[in-house]
This record gives sequence, C-alpha cells and structure tokens, in this order.
Amino acid sequence: MPDKNTVDIWQGLISTEELHYQRYYALLDAAEQAHAERITKPVLHRRYVEVHGRLRLLLADYLNENPVAIRIGKSEHGKPYLIEHPQLAFNLSHSGSHLIMALGWDCQLGIDVECCKNRATLAELVHKCLADEEAAYWHALPDAMKTREFYRFWTRKEAFVKATGRGLGLGINRCVINPVHPVEFLRVPEECGPASAWRVRDLDLGQDRCAALVVDNRELARIRVNDLIV
Repeated sequence: MPDKNTVDIWQGLISTEELHYQRYYALLDAAEQAHAERITKPVLHRRYVEVHGRLRLLLADYLNENPVAIRIGKSEHGKPYLIEHPQLAFNLSHSGSHLIMALGWDCQLGIDVECCKNRATLAELVHKCLADEEAAYWHALPDAMKTREFYRFWTRKEAFVKATGRGLGLGINRCVINPVHPVEFLRVPEECGPASAWRVRDLDLGQDRCAALVVDNRELARIRVNDLIV
C-alpha cells in the first residue's frame, strides 16, 4: 500500500520495443491514442505510447483500479490530473531514453529530468533563463562545472512551473532558486503563493543526467526512489 506521507519517485529506461508496444497502446484512452497517431516519427510515437502506458499501470497500482478505466483530465493550462482522484498528484518527464515519474498525495508536485549536453549557446541560455542572483553564481563557477550546474537550475525551474500547472508561460526566470541553498526559492511569482511553501530536491541519476522534484507544503525528507520495471 503506498505511503500517503511519502512522495514516490519512479525512474527507469524507455524500451520502445515492439514486444511491449501493443500492451501499452491498449491501455491508452481514445484521446491518448489519437495524440499518439499524430506523432509521425516512429521512435517518438513508440516513446509516447510507452510512457503513458507505464504511467497508467503505475496509477492503477496506487488506486487499485483497472488502468484502462482511469480518467485523466487537463487543467486550464494543460496539466493532467485524475478526474476521480484529484488528491493523488502525479507528474512525469523524460529525456532521451530516461523516464522519471513522481506521485504524491494532497500536494502539488512537478518533476523534470534532462540529459546534460554541452551547448555553444549556454551563456545565452543563462542570460535568458536565470535571474540575476543565479546568473552571478553561475558565471563565478569553474568552466568544468558550468554545464551541469546550468541543468541543475533548469530542472529545478522546470519542475516548479510544472508543479504549478502553468508551464513555461509562467516565466522561468521569475522562479528564483537560492544559489547557495538550492533546496529553497528566493522568489516565485505572486500567484504561486509564498516562496517558503515550495521545496526542492535534486535527484542523483548519474553524471550525464540532472533531475529535480518540486513539491508544495511537504517536507521532502520523505522521498522514496524506486526503479521502474518494464
């Protein structure tokens, strides 16, 4: 039985194997299947089907329901939620072949994972995405640390805007992480409540990936990381 006082993280690799494809496709509702059919690139199509099929299987375990019967709605800004069980919050992210999902009760949460890739335009992205305090911290770092630390800032901010349900339109540079104490925010948009209500947790997934979880009104000492099995 899932612990309702714990935020669960599930992480693993996306297989996109034909053997599993039909099983996952059969779990999707009509809207999800229609969305999948609009994705014409085969690898992206299979990835969408697997990610959303595995999400339904995971939700079914938590709710003790048939995965096909779970009804998923969309908020005004497009964040998915459970129509019959809105008290169970969930969010997912994938980058390359890596998938990560978060589930928690009676909270708002968001999660993000990114592959850490060197970019020639990194300084431009810092100027665009980071607030002054964050950018000053980043520019003072040794060059060897700059790529990974940029992605740490990015995943924290992306997880936050996903938790709020507003997405990148909220303004990612308005969500300001404390650079010297990155489990907390210095500032968030006024409509998101006080910055002190939000908690951040970086997740260690290896040198080539960064991931972060953001939750409101929940002490993040209670996190359980689990491995997804195909």
